Amino acid sequence: MHSHRVSVALSTLLALSSIPLLAKTPATLAPAAPATACPTIPMAAPDAGAVRTPSLADAWGGPRRADAATLSDRVVSYSIDAELDPAKHTLRGKQQLTWRNRSAQPVCSVYVHLYLNAFEGPGSTFMTEQRASEQGFRSNVATRDGEYGYIRLDKVAQGGQPAKWTFVQPDNGPKTDRSVVRIDLPQPVAPGATTTLDIDFFDQLPRVVARTGYYGSFHLVAQWFPKIGVLELPGERGATAPRWNAHEFHLHSEFFADFGSYDVRITVPKDYTVGGTGQLTGKPAERGGKVTHRYVQHDVHDFAWTADKRYAKPLVKTWNGPLGPVEVKVLYTPEYESNAEPVLQATIDSLDYFSKTLGAYPYKTATAVVPPYGADEAGGMEYPTFFTADSTKMVEAGSIGRWMLDFVTVHEFGHGYFYGILASNEFEEPMLDEGMNEYWDQRMMSARGQHLALERPWTRWFNIGFRIPPFQMERLGASLADPADPLGRNSWTRLSSGSYGTVYSRTATTMRQIEALVGTPAMERAMKLYYERWKFRHPSLADLRDTLAEGTGKPAIVNAAFDAYIYGTGRTDDRVESLSSNEVLPLPGYYEYQGRQVLVGSKAIDKAIEKHRKAWKDKHPDAKAGKGAFPYRTVVVVRRDAAKPPQVLRIRFADGSHRDFPVTSQESWQRIVVTTRAKAVSAELDPDHLVWMDANKLNDSRMLEAQPAASRRWFGDFAALLQSFFALLATA
Repeated sequence: MHSHRVSVALSTLLALSSIPLLAKTPATLAPAAPATACPTIPMAAPDAGAVRTPSLADAWGGPRRADAATLSDRVVSYSIDAELDPAKHTLRGKQQLTWRNRSAQPVCSVYVHLYLNAFEGPGSTFMTEQRASEQGFRSNVATRDGEYGYIRLDKVAQGGQPAKWTFVQPDNGPKTDRSVVRIDLPQPVAPGATTTLDIDFFDQLPRVVARTGYYGSFHLVAQWFPKIGVLELPGERGATAPRWNAHEFHLHSEFFADFGSYDVRITVPKDYTVGGTGQLTGKPAERGGKVTHRYVQHDVHDFAWTADKRYAKPLVKTWNGPLGPVEVKVLYTPEYESNAEPVLQATIDSLDYFSKTLGAYPYKTATAVVPPYGADEAGGMEYPTFFTADSTKMVEAGSIGRWMLDFVTVHEFGHGYFYGILASNEFEEPMLDEGMNEYWDQRMMSARGQHLALERPWTRWFNIGFRIPPFQMERLGASLADPADPLGRNSWTRLSSGSYGTVYSRTATTMRQIEALVGTPAMERAMKLYYERWKFRHPSLADLRDTLAEGTGKPAIVNAAFDAYIYGTGRTDDRVESLSSNEVLPLPGYYEYQGRQVLVGSKAIDKAIEKHRKAWKDKHPDAKAGKGAFPYRTVVVVRRDAAKPPQVLRIRFADGSHRDFPVTSQESWQRIVVTTRAKAVSAELDPDHLVWMDANKLNDSRMLEAQPAASRRWFGDFAALLQSFFALLATA
């Protein structure tokens, strides 16, 4: 751009910055709260996360009983009418939001997420953090004018009375961020009472980015409606007093919401195919070239949908689960027809695996979307009963593309449990959804025998290539050698995007280590307990920790792992520092013989050693390699760095035997000394591969050349040797 044009552009921008954004700023915007006696309810801290205090037993309504009338303690309900203009990529909505005050005090203001405002321009928290991370607005395409997005409140009323609202920044982000709004209520909500807000809103969808938007006729409509924050009570996720949990929409954050009910009516042109959260209720109603689809779903905490005129006929199959039939549906565009069947099968396999290993799938639908070409950033995202998969041209079994297609499907379905049913706070403790889901997904991929194949068609022609087991792959991406942030830290207070990314792999590796140390049956019992205790509630890290400690019966192992890797930045790098194995030979000095001290000198010792070697060889002419006249003293030094999980040191000997020794010292080193019949040939830490968090497995072993072993009767031989010394001296 020429300098004159730059100057003009900057002048124009500065001029525009001084003009109020009347088109997006409602007339009712005002900071004043109603004059009431309501006590102030604070917001959750900007650095919240890594909860250490377990929730009370009755938090979030307590564990869900089998005879409960509802699956969840329904706090909120949404009734929404929405109409999509696919040409302009806009949506007009009318919403009735009914919310219950669970606290013991009146509430005069509520906090509501307006997630789409993360994409309205450079002043949002999302884009500010994106610039700081030196990333573009989108990972793979340039942004053009008109491809941003926002949500606008046009009306908010309580019982017919207009409500005032103002934008807030709970995490101290830029004052220009508009992803959270405080609504001041004309009438307080009494303890235990409910209130209904009537809200009119308008969405301009962005070009698909970060879980929502459009590409051509394809629309993924997510985080699209005004969504109330969560009022947490004392004893819930570390709260000591009532607090509102409603964070800004950060670059790496996701979501947190109360369970409730959704009744959503979606109007689109009649040539558009629609899919969404929950069950399609009744026959779609057609009028004036448009069709209205009604979706209803209870006991979920989010709602998303898709619409596209290019969708092929959906692939549909019924899966018969423990709680009845489930309709499994795959939506796809023609260019990815080959993806539909693998995605369908991976979804059904996931329904089987998660239902058996955690708990029965509780819903009646599961819908997967294969994003069309060019809409990559719509792929790999989860919502209750509804998720987007990957898309690829490589669907051949064993290919990298097929592995990714299957894994992304398993992963996003898995979020139906880790985030959907076990509804952790993704803002503050992303480990509980992304990390725990990654762990359970890779268990499933391991159970399927599905390893990542690092090969291409031409490499297979030459029989070149290898496969990486799922958890070995996780280790490679876990930054075990130098973790920048504790796993328990919130999603946005992190060194880098790469550090956030290790939430997936490092959590999976940590959990795999715990499983290896406590045993697979114990870990599976503990995870089923975690699901049963915390389903349809909002567990914290402390709740997971205590449940695993209880369920495995190995609290020391669980607590040590949490302290080192989840609440801290502990690393593990144990190594075999040295290995020696030498003959135990008689030494000169005074010995007691027949009641007196006898000096045995060096020459006598050397002569006796030589004599004993010859006698032993004469006595064992056919001795195999690994046998000898004297025992061996083996010394191994293990160095221990940072976090020090219990390990095993295995020493192998020349006669083919081995012995295992516990490595449990919390000092920086441990010395193991053993005297045996045979010379040691190697020493190896963690021979059974239980310590997954070890940053460098290449320094876990040392080897010596094999040498002849000692006699199996060395104790007797050695005693006879000493007696011969004394006999020699006595007759001298």
